[in-house]
Amino acid sequence: MNDIQLREIIIEQNDHFSNSQTDTVERDIIRQIDKFKKLPHAVVITGIRRSGKSTLLKQIANKYYENNYYYLSFEDERLLNFTAEDFNRLYELFIELFGNRKVFFFDEIQNADKWESFVRRMIDRDVKFYLTGSNAMLLSRELGTKLTGRYMSVELYPFSFKEYLLYKKIESGHKSLIQTEKRALIKKHFNDYKESGGMPEYLKYGEIDILRKTYDDILFRDIAVRYSISEVKILRELALYLFSNISRPVSFNKLKQYFNLGSVNTIKKYIGYLEDSYLLFTVNRYSHSVKQQLIAPKKIYSIDTGLCGSVSFHFSKNEGQYLENMVFLFLKRKGFEIFYYLTGNGKEVDFLIREGRSLKLVQVSMDISSTETRDREISSLVTACGELNLKEGLLLTDNDEDAIKIDKIKIKIMPVYKWMLEDNQ
Repeated sequence: MNDIQLREIIIEQNDHFSNSQTDTVERDIIRQIDKFKKLPHAVVITGIRRSGKSTLLKQIANKYYENNYYYLSFEDERLLNFTAEDFNRLYELFIELFGNRKVFFFDEIQNADKWESFVRRMIDRDVKFYLTGSNAMLLSRELGTKLTGRYMSVELYPFSFKEYLLYKKIESGHKSLIQTEKRALIKKHFNDYKESGGMPEYLKYGEIDILRKTYDDILFRDIAVRYSISEVKILRELALYLFSNISRPVSFNKLKQYFNLGSVNTIKKYIGYLEDSYLLFTVNRYSHSVKQQLIAPKKIYSIDTGLCGSVSFHFSKNEGQYLENMVFLFLKRKGFEIFYYLTGNGKEVDFLIREGRSLKLVQVSMDISSTETRDREISSLVTACGELNLKEGLLLTDNDEDAIKIDKIKIKIMPVYKWMLEDNQ
């Protein structure tokens, strides 16, 4: 790159980064990053576009480094021609402009060619890196080949419900949950959060086009262009179909037939791209057979209910699907291995969580006020608990709370908003 232009970009970006305001919400993930600060490893932060990765970098910089760092965002279109050879010149310019520093912040690093070689070389010189990226597979491939054993990876999601309440300046502690007025206010905001989701920029401005633009940028810039996809129409229609059917099992073979494709591999490949870009997630059916897990229908969940609602096609509100999606995201943030479960007589339990050898079952139902619905959801849990030799299951609803025992199996019933805010979760 031209030295004059690169110098201008560095000065402009660092001035903006140093003087930019961070959100009032310190992200929960800071506590995880705090453990990695003392390690020599690079800290790699991945997540969907516009989820707050740049703001998180600023929070880390403010909390730990007091302007004693270098910063560059590779999202800048003026860096499109940045090559591996430019990293040495970049480092020289950093030293010329700011003196010798030992911490680098690189934003959207996957846009730079062969960045991992420079990072590896500098880690060997006791330099600390904080890197962000919006493509999980691209980063993992590069990290696996060049930074083996030299990085710690964390995933940033849109605001959790607790972070959302902090953003809205709403108290959410235990006392708030037992006081009628405060609990009602929390429930009101929970309903808003269910519809709006937790994308920080959208919450700040309330403009639905922000979500739609994010979605389009991911489909066309991060997927179609990067992977040279010619059938963009099929990619878009597939994404729309999946976003319109969140929390429902889908068969790759049926999708192949639905979109009139010659091979199921195209479906697998496109869904893989959507997952790598953090637009959606797939969940396997639980089975002791890996082969059965692979061939069974998968359930689809969105990264954000607000993003999903902005682009999907529905005749009416899908509050039950959104509620289940919110529970999935909560479990995903916790790092659990997640499956859905099908009993021997065909009853479905929404989530089976595996942590080591420990298994837990979680069922989600929007409304169990009718006896038929209540009995059906509880029966599914009890049957699954019996098959898996578990002593208890959890039924999450929009508003109900109870505890019952059937056939020596304890079923705990809780509202989702309360479950998400309990300190022991």
